[in-house]
Amino acid sequence: MRPSFVKYCSAVSVLFIATASIAQTTGMNYVLIKPGDTEQQIIAKAANVTPSARQLRWQQLELTAFFHFGVNTYTDKEWGTGKESPSIFNPVLFDAEQWIKTVKAAGFKQVIITAKHHDGFCLWPTNTTEHSVKSSPWKEGKGDVVKEVAAACKKYNVGFGVYLSPWDMNAPMYGTEAYNDFFVNQLTELLTQYGRVDEVWFDGANGEGPNGKKQVYDFNRWYAVIRKLQPAATIAIMGPDVRWVGTESGKGREQEWSVIPADENMMEKIADGSQKDVAFAPKGDKMQKDLGSREKIKDAKGLIWYPAETDVSIRPGWFYHAKEDDKVKSPQRLLDIYFSSVGYNSVLLLNIPPNKEGLLSASDVKSLEGFSALLRKTFTKNLAKGAIIKCSNGTNTNALLDQSYTTYFTTKGKDTTTTIDFTLPSAKTFDVLSVQENISIGQRVEKFVLEYKDGTEWKQLAEGSTIGYKRLLKFQPVTAKQVRLRILSSRLNPTLSSFGLYKLTE
Repeated sequence: MRPSFVKYCSAVSVLFIATASIAQTTGMNYVLIKPGDTEQQIIAKAANVTPSARQLRWQQLELTAFFHFGVNTYTDKEWGTGKESPSIFNPVLFDAEQWIKTVKAAGFKQVIITAKHHDGFCLWPTNTTEHSVKSSPWKEGKGDVVKEVAAACKKYNVGFGVYLSPWDMNAPMYGTEAYNDFFVNQLTELLTQYGRVDEVWFDGANGEGPNGKKQVYDFNRWYAVIRKLQPAATIAIMGPDVRWVGTESGKGREQEWSVIPADENMMEKIADGSQKDVAFAPKGDKMQKDLGSREKIKDAKGLIWYPAETDVSIRPGWFYHAKEDDKVKSPQRLLDIYFSSVGYNSVLLLNIPPNKEGLLSASDVKSLEGFSALLRKTFTKNLAKGAIIKCSNGTNTNALLDQSYTTYFTTKGKDTTTTIDFTLPSAKTFDVLSVQENISIGQRVEKFVLEYKDGTEWKQLAEGSTIGYKRLLKFQPVTAKQVRLRILSSRLNPTLSSFGLYKLTE
């Protein structure tokens, strides 16, 4: 990964899953727009597009971890060349359980291992090439990084995913049709030898191989293999389930719509209707600031549920470099990133690169421990708990504070705006708002504000556009007993699953 991701993916980011049926029903992760549909009908259709089961599970993870590990760890480089000798790979203290226990303790629910990076070195003893751990001195060629990471994930109940680089600078057949067979064989090994795989992660890197040629990737074939062998696995970034947010800064979009227009290539395949649960090759620019507003969807031919992932490394680089031990992001910086990723209706993918010994370094572990402590201190106590809730046109207000994501508040009749009043048991000091939509019903809210009562006057604290799975807003601390959430615009009846007020730690 990384600089290649920006270079090669900036022009491609949309994929889609379709079923054989293209009926215009709700409760699906896509919808077709008919030529005669009015703008209001299109808005209503957008409001009823919902995530697939695999997409919903992925969104609820919130925190996932990336482990960039391989020959680059030993060459002190970010990108290899494919010419590295396997003899340099020797993580003498390798401990996959240390990795998984560390990230789980920090609140991460899933991990992805770089089973193969652009250099082509494989972290499992593949039958496809000698350029793998079986040719290294580590465990006398009997080791298997992927196996041990998968086993640790199973032991500690953490999701397991694999990154398999499509670009391979070592494979002699790269740039020919034979490489697609080679890649399918590698993919098949990873998906059949290590138990459940929860995510398969591709980037769009497509440079030259040893023969100076570039490869035409057979993504459709690869997706079919994944769906067959690991049907519950999310296919991410260069895949149909999850798209890249567009930066590697850890900051997503403040207006992040999970429902976006389908592109022409996708629409052609959907209209065919002959394939079931097949993903389509990406086309089009999905790095714009606004992807799913009314202005963006009003001329769409179809809409899809295609949520964003925000990736960033805990260090300046993506692989371990000893010179960066004092440049690890601080716990406070990680908390800020949490707010601008998870708090922007995204999932955070944080890279934590193991060192040459095969361990997560002390500096990284310390930062993760501090980050998780900040998360706990901030979000353990909802200061709105016990509030009396009133809403003249709302139903099931108790769902906002019942700590259950599946229950939700909504409005009566056709009302798309509302004001929800909260009277706290006593005056509280807070500076964070957390609000969630039940996205299994759809993403609908377009504009909202939070206000507090100062004497007899209502004053605005914060405002936002989209909510989605989760929206977090920080503001200057206030002390108040009465607050209200005003939904100013929503595509259909808003469906809010939770409301929270919190205080950042000093």
